[in-house]
Amino acid sequence: MIIRVPAPADLPALRAVERAAGEQFRDLGMARIADDEPPPLALLTQYQRAGRALAAYDTDRPGAPPVGYLLWDPVDGCTHVEQVSVHPDRARRGIGRALLDRAERDGGRPALTLTTFTEVPRNAPYYTRLGFRTLDGTELTPGLRAIRVHEAELGLDRWPRVCMRRDAVAGPAGSATSGPRT
Repeated sequence: MIIRVPAPADLPALRAVERAAGEQFRDLGMARIADDEPPPLALLTQYQRAGRALAAYDTDRPGAPPVGYLLWDPVDGCTHVEQVSVHPDRARRGIGRALLDRAERDGGRPALTLTTFTEVPRNAPYYTRLGFRTLDGTELTPGLRAIRVHEAELGLDRWPRVCMRRDAVAGPAGSATSGPRT
């Protein structure tokens, strides 16, 4: 698997990955989430140009479509995962984990944070298996509080959501690696 900043020509394919991944919410009674539009090309371009978009590819062959992607923002000294999606045809192959690990390394901050649905199996339970922990209200930074307010304004609080964090730990030879793995 290859993970890199996507080329401009690959950005429309990220939207297709998002649409396909979103369809899985329909089976959970979350049609509003499934119907949500992917990030517009202009926003994806901003992330790509800033080096805060990552895409996963099965091969480095020119023209190979991305099979997953991640967008991140710096929030209160952490690498905040704004979006991570993997095409359902490529699920359960470590792509999401690899994207998160790369964002942790590229972000160069002491932790990854994200917000997610608690009752969706491939959301909070999945992130817990990857070493994330749920933050209680006293641990929320101003930036995370602002993100949660914005999510509530968008109606995402119709379903239970949480903020999660995974602290980076020093690995061999001082490299940054993620926390506990299961």
